[in-house]
Amino acid sequence: MRLYLVFMPVFFLLWAVWAGSAYASPLIWIDGSKARLQALDKITARISTVEAPVGASSFFGTLEVMVNRCAFHPPEEPPENAAFITIYDRGYNGLEPKLIFSGWVFSSSPAVSALEHPVYDLTLLACVDD
Repeated sequence: MRLYLVFMPVFFLLWAVWAGSAYASPLIWIDGSKARLQALDKITARISTVEAPVGASSFFGTLEVMVNRCAFHPPEEPPENAAFITIYDRGYNGLEPKLIFSGWVFSSSPAVSALEHPVYDLTLLACVDD
């Protein structure tokens, strides 16, 4: 009887792992050539759309945005866009760029890793492949 109590939980654990792996499919990521960002100037309440190509710098106000990678899911999978971006604040003198953000941002969860800046706010809208 005790042997049954030992092997039964192990059996159910192995069965759960097998059943979960049998039905889970790996997610596919497609690399995009541009990131479409929504930029907000908090002082003027002006919203702009910034198209930032991967590997090149784009500017919004005093911010320099560099998109290192941008990827998205194909249409048959749940919608998601992810981008690794680096943001420098050049200030109004333009001499000393200051790193203010470097990390992954997601279109479905903008608050997970958000830019904290007193004047500007950036949100990832989509990754596009032109």
